[in-house]
Amino acid sequence: MNPFEMVVLIVIVVTIGKVLQARFGGVRHKRGHDFGPGRDDGATENENRRLREELTAMKDRLAVLERLATDSNDSGARLDREIEKLRDRP
Repeated sequence: MNPFEMVVLIVIVVTIGKVLQARFGGVRHKRGHDFGPGRDDGATENENRRLREELTAMKDRLAVLERLATDSNDSGARLDREIEKLRDRP
């Protein structure tokens, strides 16, 4: 077996191992802590709830920004005219 065939074989074995690991869970952190898909503790649920609330708040803010960006600028022009009228007063 020449060195190139050995490299290809190693790459294939590692790829199959990663696919199986991703399919059946068991993902590990570099320090050995398990972060598998079956983790159901209270901290995870609390964090998920907090992240959902934050996402909802961000969506609301985005909706306001979209409305500000897409609304006609008539109110801004009206405000500018009012300011100019005040400046013209003696």
